[in-house]
Amino acid sequence: MVDRYSYRISWSSEDNEFIGLCAEFPSLSWLSKSQDEAFKGVRRVVEEAVKDMVKNKEAIPEPIASRNFSGKFMVRVPPSLHRELVLEAEEARVSLNRYVSAKLASRRFQLEAG
Repeated sequence: MVDRYSYRISWSSEDNEFIGLCAEFPSLSWLSKSQDEAFKGVRRVVEEAVKDMVKNKEAIPEPIASRNFSGKFMVRVPPSLHRELVLEAEEARVSLNRYVSAKLASRRFQLEAG
């Protein structure tokens, strides 16, 4: 099961090492001089945590990759931004939902490229 969790390895300028993280266990991490060791370390820590949770009959987080998502979420924005987005959607002749979805998708690609 620990193989299905979402791991991320990134550089920590503060620690001057790579840090291994697991999205399903945000309180766990592992620091190492190499990316490979940071991954192996955080995976071991997660594995130990899961074993301990099983032993104590605690609920184990479901991997994000296994979860079903509705594609729907609510975001609260200031009324002025809401008005601005409605106006832009009207000008683009699409629904507010389609307009905001396209803006989010566009932003995602900008973040990945940048």
